[in-house]
Amino acid sequence: MSEICSKCGLVKELCVCETIAKERQLIQVYLERKKFKKFYTIIKGIDEKEIDIKDLAKKLKERLACGGTAKEGKIELQGDHKNKIKDILVKTGFSPDTIEVK
Repeated sequence: MSEICSKCGLVKELCVCETIAKERQLIQVYLERKKFKKFYTIIKGIDEKEIDIKDLAKKLKERLACGGTAKEGKIELQGDHKNKIKDILVKTGFSPDTIEVK
């Protein structure tokens, strides 16, 4: 027998909690310079309790062919990807109105 989600009451395979959470996030995307004057694309504002931030970081790294990490509630990607990141996040299920690229 399948597990039931404690939030929405649906079976885990049909759970819509993460989809609803993606629509409510206020995401900020910006560049930051770190060691050796290298650029990092920072994605901030994703709630770790509702969305698996490590899995999202893994998908973004694969899609952008770059390195990076997920720590302290932020996703850090090596390189300047702020022009591409909004399209990828929208395809992943986030609302385009809630993504702010600085």
